[in-house]
Amino acid sequence: MTPPRLPSALLGLWLLSACGSALDGDAGPATTPALTPIAPPGAPPGTCWNRTVTPAVIETVTAQELLQPTEVMADGTVTRPAIYKTETRQQIVREREETWFETPCPEAMTEEFIASVQRALSARGFYSGPITGRMDSATRNAVRRFQMRDGLDSGVLSLKTARDLGLVSVLPQD
Repeated sequence: MTPPRLPSALLGLWLLSACGSALDGDAGPATTPALTPIAPPGAPPGTCWNRTVTPAVIETVTAQELLQPTEVMADGTVTRPAIYKTETRQQIVREREETWFETPCPEAMTEEFIASVQRALSARGFYSGPITGRMDSATRNAVRRFQMRDGLDSGVLSLKTARDLGLVSVLPQD
């Protein structure tokens, strides 16, 4: 008897979901599959990176353009009303922005390290859940809130945040 096979559609969905988590820029070092590492151009070898992508903000602008002015007789009688043309266009208010940030590498994201992240965030009032050592949604939300102070809108722990929390040593400046 042969073992049951996973239907092709389910296998395809599983593979697609794995790709999506690797590409969304917010899956995090602990959960991103190690298919191909992502890093910005020129990143030092042996460093780990992630990114956030802020989509462009596009606004639709509608304006009335005068094609023909109103014709008025000397006594004030309107002989022909003005003719306008409505123009609708889209305008980029803010360009798409891609922000790269260095992260602790996956091998550093142990249960003990994540538990330390949870304790550090809890001590600063950003995390109120149990200390589990898992990078769950409550922990990611706390990381996001903490990092928003520096303008980083991501639930993936940055190396700067780990340093700010006192969990990773700060290298001396050259």
